[in-house]
Amino acid sequence: MKNSYGLGESIKNLISLVYTKIFFKGARLIRTPIYVRGKKFLSYGEGFTTGYNCRIEMFDVYPSKGSKIEIGENCKIGDYVHIAAGEKVIIGKNCLFASKIYISDISHGDYSGLETASNPNTPPDERPLVTKPVSIGNNVWLGDNVCVLPGVSIGNGCVIGANAVVNRDIPENCIAVGVPAKVIKKYEKDTNTWRSIYN
Repeated sequence: MKNSYGLGESIKNLISLVYTKIFFKGARLIRTPIYVRGKKFLSYGEGFTTGYNCRIEMFDVYPSKGSKIEIGENCKIGDYVHIAAGEKVIIGKNCLFASKIYISDISHGDYSGLETASNPNTPPDERPLVTKPVSIGNNVWLGDNVCVLPGVSIGNGCVIGANAVVNRDIPENCIAVGVPAKVIKKYEKDTNTWRSIYN
């Protein structure tokens, strides 16, 4: 698809391109403004592109010398995408993310139901940070306002519909929608078609 930009947008893209070449070597285009916290824990592949006002945060919850957010080659994320990691968020190659998406492996508190779970009388920002790694496969498309919660794995080739809240694993080559997200279609390699699944 060929995009056509007006003069103002072309100037902003030129400024962002210069910023990208200086601060994000190897990326295709990082549009400003962008907020990055803990950049030493970020790794990304060639062709990485962002929209405006993205927020990428890596918290030093566990001591780590490696990356906490890994983004594969040719990933394109839209405006106002927020990705947060205290342990590990892995995003595969050739992913396309729409706008206003939230992906996180971290939560303020433990709500497991165990005796060690967080107490609701404790202010949320004083509860211990709990992490569960997140994995998103290759060729995944996330629609607008998708929320991916800690501990989730999304398989290769998945489509997650707009406004979905993903709180459990999604197998590869599936379309999932809703709150919580449920699989409604699966790609059949034998017939090269998407087959409806009724739950």
